[in-house]
Amino acid sequence: MQMIVYAVRTTDAWRCYLSLDMQVDLQWWYGDGEGQREISDRPHRMVILASSIPLGWAAVIRDTFRPLQEMDQWGGDEWQGYVDKKIASYISEEPERNQARWRTVTQDVRVLDERAVLSGWTPRGSEEWKALMRQAEQLICAIEGRALLAGEIEALLTEAAGGTGGWRSAAQLGVLLGRLRMEAGLAQPAPRVPPGRLRRGRAMAPRCRRCGSEARSRTACAACGSAACAYCEACLAMGRSRACTLLLHGAAGPAVRGTAGGSPTAALGRWGLSAAQSAAAGAALRFLAEPPVGSSAGPARFLIWAVTGAGKTEMIFPLLQAVLDAGGRVLVAAPRRDVVLELAPRLSKAFPDEQVITLYGGSPERWKRGSITLATTHQLLRFREAFDLVVIDEIDAFPYHNDPMLAYAARNACKKEGKYIYLSATPPAPLQREAARGRLPHAKVPARFHGHPLPVPRKLKIFPVHRCLQQRRLPLPLVRSLRASLSRGAQVFLFVSRIRHIAPFLELLQQSMPDMPMEGTSSVDPARADKVMAFRQREIRLLVTTTILERGVTVPKSDVYIVDANSDLFDEAALIQMAGRAGRSKDDPAGRVVFAAPQWTRSQSLAVRQIKQMNRIAGKGGYLRIEFR
Repeated sequence: MQMIVYAVRTTDAWRCYLSLDMQVDLQWWYGDGEGQREISDRPHRMVILASSIPLGWAAVIRDTFRPLQEMDQWGGDEWQGYVDKKIASYISEEPERNQARWRTVTQDVRVLDERAVLSGWTPRGSEEWKALMRQAEQLICAIEGRALLAGEIEALLTEAAGGTGGWRSAAQLGVLLGRLRMEAGLAQPAPRVPPGRLRRGRAMAPRCRRCGSEARSRTACAACGSAACAYCEACLAMGRSRACTLLLHGAAGPAVRGTAGGSPTAALGRWGLSAAQSAAAGAALRFLAEPPVGSSAGPARFLIWAVTGAGKTEMIFPLLQAVLDAGGRVLVAAPRRDVVLELAPRLSKAFPDEQVITLYGGSPERWKRGSITLATTHQLLRFREAFDLVVIDEIDAFPYHNDPMLAYAARNACKKEGKYIYLSATPPAPLQREAARGRLPHAKVPARFHGHPLPVPRKLKIFPVHRCLQQRRLPLPLVRSLRASLSRGAQVFLFVSRIRHIAPFLELLQQSMPDMPMEGTSSVDPARADKVMAFRQREIRLLVTTTILERGVTVPKSDVYIVDANSDLFDEAALIQMAGRAGRSKDDPAGRVVFAAPQWTRSQSLAVRQIKQMNRIAGKGGYLRIEFR
């Protein structure tokens, strides 16, 4: 879109603004209606710097504007030179055939005194202005804590208010009131080189203000008239963020602190937590109650490092309650839609008096507002400094892990003085190092809720899967071990490293154990949900799968087999997560875990070492019902 840019001289200094509706600005500066600027701020002069330029260029003029004392003496030529210098590098990026046109279009600086302004302006009536104030207040409330593109604003208002009429005028008034922030979808970098000089090296690309990614793609744009309008491909699925796209940010209030001081006894009594869970929850509650510490790195962080099956969800209940009791808003973010849908009824049951909003791709609640928001991490791109507490579940899982865009979205969703809680059974190595060096406050939960040690994986030396498939037979030690698990009544997860191995390996298993119901599934299987349900209900006894089921699935009385456990695709975290499917039930806490491979690898060793270490910590802490050595 194109934008108006102007500067005004008030009693204290020159200021620069963008305008979606100049009539609103004139009413603000020169009118006498209710809720306007202080009378003493009535401008002495107004300078229209540009009447119709791409929003990205206009935002650069505003964001780099610095009042100078000599501006009081400037005439039209000086102001025009100022504008030309600000946008010269952007005009130079246009095709040569367009550059002359843009230089002509942008030669429209006008210096106006109060008489010149008032001669061409018709003030709004008192009732009309009051109606606009009400509309602005409605818009401000609707997008508080959000950062939305123009199309998203219209969708929100259509649902919330039944229409979008005149929202740009209302948005402009919200900006003048200081309660909305108008930005371009992309943040333009500093000018690359002075006009006329040769470029050297790689040009800096603008960054998307919504997802933080570099935006190197450009296209001709009918909305702003630029032939080289940059846009972001990284978050394209959520609407095109362009250099000329309006991104409106609704500021939220200051962050609140948790009300609780961190009593493990209270957490245990109210939420039925185990001793290990209560100790971690108490440490996290004390963290929430601490005053905010200003840091350029963002909100304060706390890691809950809990073994698989420890009951992470239950542990966050007292943390959410502490912030809700203080009048704050909380966000629980999970990496996948199925996890979000599984958590939603549990949160609603735990907090029956709170409104729980569930957000994922295609969610019918995407514009609703609640005290508890449960969302996939991609949905965080639409929030800006909205939440007092952000809980990131499974920070080591795809797609959150190693995706800077989602980390950027999560950081922006939290208020500057808010708090983060990370949850993980297998924290990424950088976080583990931070915790070990005392730079990241954390609590470990080394035991499961039932108080039994984690099953320690056993070695089973067999030849690799590809050789099994070539020879059309399974290793006898593997078949014997699987039969033993099935004979004891266990449900068997059998993990393979590659989707293409599932069908042929399943065929060999069916030949070896023809009377045993078994199936295979993966991320590309349309019947995956039905097969997992049948596995839960024991209609299927053995399920061949990939790491798609390494987390988020609890099946009572399970044993776990990982074939090709030496595969490069199975790192330490993946092995621990897969092993964590066993022994989760209090009725069968000693489920079996088998690492089946032709050789032992560092990842397998590290996984076993971490599992044993957690068992030792749990034993020393008195969290185990039986002694572990």
